[in-house]
Amino acid sequence: MTTMNVSLPDDLKGFVDSQVNQGNYGSTSEYVRELIRRDHDRRQLRTALLEGARSPTADNADATYFASLRDQAKTDT
Repeated sequence: MTTMNVSLPDDLKGFVDSQVNQGNYGSTSEYVRELIRRDHDRRQLRTALLEGARSPTADNADATYFASLRDQAKTDT
């Protein structure tokens, strides 16, 4: 694992320290890693949603369509 130094204004450092002191995170590094993971996941989700919005519709999203998706999910597991 590599090291990265980050400069924060006092108010942000205080906030991060309070998150750690409240037991929400084990360390400052853990908190920052969690923020980066969340941002990464959010960006991946946004990309997937935009790709989906740009894709052509294949079927009507009616009760029959969702029933077929449920059936397919049951057979995939």
